[in-house]
Amino acid sequence: MRLLIQRVTSASVKVDGAVVGEIGAGLLILLGLGQGDSDALFDPAIEKVLNLRIFNDEKGQMNRSLLDVGGGALIVSQFTLYADARKGRRPSYTDAMPPVDARAAYERFVERFRASFTGPVACGVFGAHMEVSLVNDGPVTIWIDSAEMPWKRTD
Repeated sequence: MRLLIQRVTSASVKVDGAVVGEIGAGLLILLGLGQGDSDALFDPAIEKVLNLRIFNDEKGQMNRSLLDVGGGALIVSQFTLYADARKGRRPSYTDAMPPVDARAAYERFVERFRASFTGPVACGVFGAHMEVSLVNDGPVTIWIDSAEMPWKRTD
């Protein structure tokens, strides 16, 4: 599982010109699911995201988490986080979870996220062509790959 997290002052997703999800200040979470990822990765990843101290305190230091500041979360599926562009000019996505499995896993991730967080949670539309707009605050962008975390996959 790969997550690209951006601290935002606002973010939204449109599908066919209509806004389907939006938040004010908080985190835009781009979620990529890989071959072999299991639901066992969800809770540690969510705990990590919710507790990342990437929001400024009164001294301007990044010492506050999403839980501390009470912002929102916009979760958007993005299989292209598994792009492999090492060979040729067309990226390969063979390491991404197949779409049928990924849709169900994405929905379970969002469900678990909502169960762990009382703030606003918005989503994109899995498999749709989406227009994602954001105002990156800082900019602050964090990359989390489950294969590099202490709670990494064991397959």
